Amino acid sequence: MARDYYGLLGVGRGASESEIKRAYRKLARELHPDVNPDEEAQARFKEISVAYEVLSDPEKRRIVDLGGDPLETAGAAGNGFSGGFGGLGDVFEAFFGGGTASRGPIGRVRPGSDSLLRMRLDLSECATGVTKQVTVDTAVLCDLCQGKGTHGNSTPVTCDTCGGRGEVQTVQRSLLGQVMTARPCPVCGGVGEVIPDPCHRCGGDGRVRSRREISVKIPAGVGDGMRVRLAAQGEVGPGGGPAGDLYVEVHEKAHDTFVRDGDDLHCTISVPMVDAALGASVTVDAILDGPIEVEIPAGTQPGAVITIRGHGMPHLRSGVRGDLHAHVDVMVPTRLDHDDIEILRKLKEKRARDVAEVRSTQSQGAAGGGFFSRLRETFTGR
Repeated sequence: MARDYYGLLGVGRGASESEIKRAYRKLARELHPDVNPDEEAQARFKEISVAYEVLSDPEKRRIVDLGGDPLETAGAAGNGFSGGFGGLGDVFEAFFGGGTASRGPIGRVRPGSDSLLRMRLDLSECATGVTKQVTVDTAVLCDLCQGKGTHGNSTPVTCDTCGGRGEVQTVQRSLLGQVMTARPCPVCGGVGEVIPDPCHRCGGDGRVRSRREISVKIPAGVGDGMRVRLAAQGEVGPGGGPAGDLYVEVHEKAHDTFVRDGDDLHCTISVPMVDAALGASVTVDAILDGPIEVEIPAGTQPGAVITIRGHGMPHLRSGVRGDLHAHVDVMVPTRLDHDDIEILRKLKEKRARDVAEVRSTQSQGAAGGGFFSRLRETFTGR
């Protein structure tokens, strides 16, 4: 009498493929030997695995629906496992990561991998853009065999160990029966063919390592950590396969004067106390514009920020310039002679209305030099 495969999984004869799969998945998680070591559960697990193997195959399910048993028709043993547990191996492949599904040869010609090169640039080079010659050490196409890997007119032959499949299979016995596993062929490395007379220069790989000089164009506005892609300048693949890409990663050096924040630049201008009070003009050597005059208005307070529009870094794509922010640091004299002291005393007497004040440090930190101090610590660690 044909076995009731639908009953083993607890589904009706009209169940869809997804319903059958869900039913098997639920039972398998309850009865799998790793979860339930009971012998009765193991036997039950074998039964539901066979049922799923049959009902997930359209042809075998058709035989069941006609009243037959496809496994007995195929001459299976009494336990119902066709091919010595091979069907259950396919179930493992679907649900538990193992199995015997053949993957076939991987192919001798494969794409190459990408390469990464780091380049250190100063702030001015990042601002203007630069073209540099760099030395790269990558795999290149073998110029003797042109990637074929063979010597002269010889050709690859089918691997005798795996028969061209690229993998070998082994059968092991376990509590669940016979388990068949596949692994890459140790002779051909999964390719399925071997080269009896390999190229004398590349040894059959189709590529050799070589150092070469290439020109790298870095666009204006590039920033720290950004990468420039050079298509097909990476590693040539095995068998002379297409080359990967070369990525040049920019590392921006710290500048002595400016700290970068996106497209904006920040610097500190230290002015004497008198200049802050009376006003002054200070020359700043900008990155792209050369010397520019920064006007310090009369009465400028310590920590004030003077913004000069359009004198920062260019945007990477649009070229629009950021701003230059000058943070004012007022210098109080520490060494005074007798005349200096007398002048300041007279000024103090005249400005008797100016008295010391006590206020919250939060308001002082929110304005003035607090931002630049944090910015400098972030970028320079000082």
